[in-house]
Amino acid sequence: MLADTEEVALTFEQSTIGSNTAVQTTRIRHPIALFFHLFFKSMAIVLYLFSTVFYSSFITIFVVLIIFLSMDFWTVKNITGRLLVGLRWWNHIDENGQSKWIFENRKGNQNNLSVLESTTEASIFWLALIIADLVWLTFFFVSLITFSFKWMTIIIVAIILSVSNTYGFLKCKYGAEQSLQGVASNIFGRQMIRSVFEKIARSNQQNQMNDQQ
Repeated sequence: MLADTEEVALTFEQSTIGSNTAVQTTRIRHPIALFFHLFFKSMAIVLYLFSTVFYSSFITIFVVLIIFLSMDFWTVKNITGRLLVGLRWWNHIDENGQSKWIFENRKGNQNNLSVLESTTEASIFWLALIIADLVWLTFFFVSLITFSFKWMTIIIVAIILSVSNTYGFLKCKYGAEQSLQGVASNIFGRQMIRSVFEKIARSNQQNQMNDQQ
């Protein structure tokens, strides 16, 4: 049975100016959080690439990588997501014993206060998430092609943790009630419609030029 989902609003990082608006800035407001958002991801990837240089034992490599991956997962899920983009997702068991997923979004605050958002931090946050997912997926296919099954366990754990954070934050961003499949369908649908209209417009222009000639 699937767990229930709920979307709530975060009420931190607010100022008293304006009225229920988002004030954007390019200034980096949380340098420490941004550093650790990139640090644990980078260390896990670098250690995976050069693990045999630092350690000779596979068990040691496995343990150290799992530690970095776990620290990255927890830091992004509970700290950097909340500070850099105002999003947070988590799970709890209600009084009826049912598992419920909570997706929090700062932009939906109900206190009628403005929120200061850094577009630079948000861009780095999402870019780091997506790049990490792509890197670990690339490692997975490379290990599959080269029959390096010894490393598959580490890579699968990394993919699960990294993709889980990406999925959870996308769910927070686009709303708990809107499926990611619907979001993707809307995006691709708009692109297809736009391309069709562009082709029709180009065809009409070519026909007009041919008529003039």
